Amino acid sequence: MRLSKGHRALQGARPGNRLESRGLTTLFIALFSNDGIVSERDVVRAMPGKLDELAEMHVKDLMTSDVITCSPNSTVAELMTVMTERRIRHVPVVDETGNLLSIVSIGDVVKAHINDLDAERKALSDYVNS
Repeated sequence: MRLSKGHRALQGARPGNRLESRGLTTLFIALFSNDGIVSERDVVRAMPGKLDELAEMHVKDLMTSDVITCSPNSTVAELMTVMTERRIRHVPVVDETGNLLSIVSIGDVVKAHINDLDAERKALSDYVNS
């Protein structure tokens, strides 16, 4: 199902829904080409003072319209900088025509950075010990 700005914000993501095999609550992230992105953080931000209205809200009421994206050629350093400066945890990866390819999380970026540091440490250690 492709969501549009008019869809109910919590359709299919109501409290109590579970991923049966894992026992995890449902996590959703939806990207809307040229319109915006909505994530669990957007839903949480809407909760204070509006909890009773949340189930009736539309996606357009919650979404972030200024979507920061990256390309498959973006570097880990570039993503770290953007995510830190903009205080975002998810960045859609899009091709040159704006089609969604994937979504990179802050966890993905941290893991890649740690792997890079480990490889650099090993290379330096091998150099010093040779």
